[in-house]
Amino acid sequence: MLKLTTRRDVDPEGRMPLMEHLRELRNRLVKAILALAAGAVVAWLFFDPIWDFVKEPYTKVPAEHCINRHCDLVVHGPFDGFFIHLKVALMVGAVLSSPVWLYQLWAFVAPGLYRRERRWTYTFMAAAIPLFLVGAGLAYVTMDKGLRLLVGLAPGDTLVLIGIQDYLSYAQAMLLIFGLTFELPLFVVILNLAGVLRFRTLMRTQRFTIFGLFVFAAVATPSADPFTMLALALPTVLLYEVAVLLTYFNDRRRDRRPDPYDGLSDDEASPLELD
Repeated sequence: MLKLTTRRDVDPEGRMPLMEHLRELRNRLVKAILALAAGAVVAWLFFDPIWDFVKEPYTKVPAEHCINRHCDLVVHGPFDGFFIHLKVALMVGAVLSSPVWLYQLWAFVAPGLYRRERRWTYTFMAAAIPLFLVGAGLAYVTMDKGLRLLVGLAPGDTLVLIGIQDYLSYAQAMLLIFGLTFELPLFVVILNLAGVLRFRTLMRTQRFTIFGLFVFAAVATPSADPFTMLALALPTVLLYEVAVLLTYFNDRRRDRRPDPYDGLSDDEASPLELD
């Protein structure tokens, strides 16, 4: 009888020739791209309600700067409508298909990791997506405050005509900056679990880190207004303090365990924990 063998049957350690790695990478990329395309098609079909949600913060700008006190975005060229549909579809499609392409990334990397490293990766993936969504949600809530400040700086007798491409670029920048910044405390915890960062090191540099977070928030936010800066900096500092507290408990737990290398001479073989 013919026996169908999997890669794990061939090599339990997941080792493969270079060409096999390239073929698997190609297959993973094809699956991720197909999932992205399917999500983009769904977003294109439901473009109208999605766009109403995206442009909602702009409708809250000061009405005295709008035509007939009604704020609308402006299309500058004949191709802007198509490219806006495409941008929004790809952006929403990437979110909808994120479970698929994240799984493909994990399935490609996981065979080369040890069991403990896989556990860290599970923790990272389980926390990364909620943190990014919380940051993006906070950016969406605070977008109208930055727009009010920027548009309010225009002279009172002028009309502000914002192009649809410019507004979408502003919205994308806000969502990405907030979402990615909220991932910083997670990297701190992961580096501590890997033994790269210790609680003592974090405490010595805590003041400089907090100051750096405020400077980064002031520079990175597109609107550069105090409200948006504080909306990014204060939650990030809070999440960073939670991450430092977690490193404290992890270092205490690690220090209570006996050191397997204690008492070994330089010429004596040390125990290896490959699991």
